[in-house]
Amino acid sequence: MNAAALIALLSAISYGAGDFLSGLASRRDPPERVVALTHPLACVAFALLAVLRHEPLPSSSDLGWGAAAGVLGLLGVLTFYRALALGPMGTVSVTSGALGALIPVAAGLLLGEQLSLGNGLGVLLVLAGIALFSVLPGQGGRGGLPLALLAGLGFGLFFVLLAQSEAVFWTLAMARLTSSAVVVPYTLRRYGLRPLGPRLIFASAPGDALGNLCYLLAAQAGRLSVAGLLTNLYPVITALLAAMVLRERLNRVQWLGVALAVIGVPLVTAR
Repeated sequence: MNAAALIALLSAISYGAGDFLSGLASRRDPPERVVALTHPLACVAFALLAVLRHEPLPSSSDLGWGAAAGVLGLLGVLTFYRALALGPMGTVSVTSGALGALIPVAAGLLLGEQLSLGNGLGVLLVLAGIALFSVLPGQGGRGGLPLALLAGLGFGLFFVLLAQSEAVFWTLAMARLTSSAVVVPYTLRRYGLRPLGPRLIFASAPGDALGNLCYLLAAQAGRLSVAGLLTNLYPVITALLAAMVLRERLNRVQWLGVALAVIGVPLVTAR
């Protein structure tokens, strides 16, 4: 397995751990407040890293990619939460998860990346694994599918746009600055910014930030299709942490999804 694929898997682990902690934080605070308090922290951290590492000032195109990615990523998060509220959860999770993973693969192929037959089989197995793993009990109403499609589109395009930048820390800082400029005023007006569970909120921030960083490094060092696909394994990490820490149980379909993804990963990364 090459270094880019390993970094993408590290991105999935980081995102998964961050989402696990964010999920715990969202039991006390609205998800919008969690995002509104963590994204500005990530923005400051990325800007400081850019300065400390003497990263050259970014071009306008790099900032543009970062800004667009920030808006679409925020759109994905907020519409996903709303879609889950409307339901049915199973359809919402499968739709957004599979679409969010499929878009980077399709974009990579359109941009000229080539996959062998074995790579293609691995992609299909991982996509099937993500879809099966996302199956949840059917709860909620019937209005969530359009928003689930929008959430999956936002997640997928976030990964595609972020990968177009040649800069690293400045681009990530711009992405979080843009999302913060949208979500902070909205949350302040609707919920207020005073957290009920500040420790969990701030503990979740490094996972999301490190996930972004590792994904961008993986996409720049390797193939967008592979980096995007492997990074989108993060829900598996979140659920496994919930199983270990909170004693939550996975159903048989979800375990089948895990198995397919595990089989598919080495095929995706094979040369």
